[in-house]
Amino acid sequence: MNMALYAIGDLHLSLGTDKPMDKFGGVWVNYTEKIKNGFQKITPDDVCILCGDISWGMDLNESLNDFIFINALPGRKIILKGNHDYWWNTVTKINAFFQANDIKNIDILHNNCYIYNETAICGTRGWFTDDEISVQQNKKIMAREVLRLRTSLDTAKNAGEKICFFHYPPRFKNTVCDDIISIMTEYGVKRCFYGHLHADGHHYAVQGDVEGIEYNMISADHISFTPQRIY
Repeated sequence: MNMALYAIGDLHLSLGTDKPMDKFGGVWVNYTEKIKNGFQKITPDDVCILCGDISWGMDLNESLNDFIFINALPGRKIILKGNHDYWWNTVTKINAFFQANDIKNIDILHNNCYIYNETAICGTRGWFTDDEISVQQNKKIMAREVLRLRTSLDTAKNAGEKICFFHYPPRFKNTVCDDIISIMTEYGVKRCFYGHLHADGHHYAVQGDVEGIEYNMISADHISFTPQRIY
């Protein structure tokens, strides 16, 4: 099948809540319409990974209008969790909610993988040390994310290429998330994509090849709200 693979992060939709990103001004003004326009190059057969921070809704019901908006965008969407996705629930409950609301073009990347042609779409939210919580809590969260990434990559089995998608950057400025990077190295991952960073944070994003892994930062405001083509 002739289809393309895209990715974008941090849509921060707020169609069911009162937290629109327009208030930040600059590139965020009229961002919902920019997202809609950016997706117009995608065809119904294409796939687009959304790398977290999808909706400002505090639960699934508050996020419904955002999911309806995403569902109506062209192509199949595969979503993963971001740090602001407070609506996130168990995969079973999310899928049941989608089915009940006739949302058919959104799949969930969580302890699994999807195959695009011979390429495995793998990933997890990721993690960065949070100074506001204890060292023990940070270690617990990181261990969970490492396990989810390993599970995702294990399900890829003998795929020709494994590409990892995260919300948090595995590298940022002078900080390196060795736990995540070592798993990618172990499984032979050569490319990864991430979001999370905005405004001045863009200047500290690590991009390009570092020790055999190519890093790509795809926060929506960094790529003009237009999904970046991978294949």
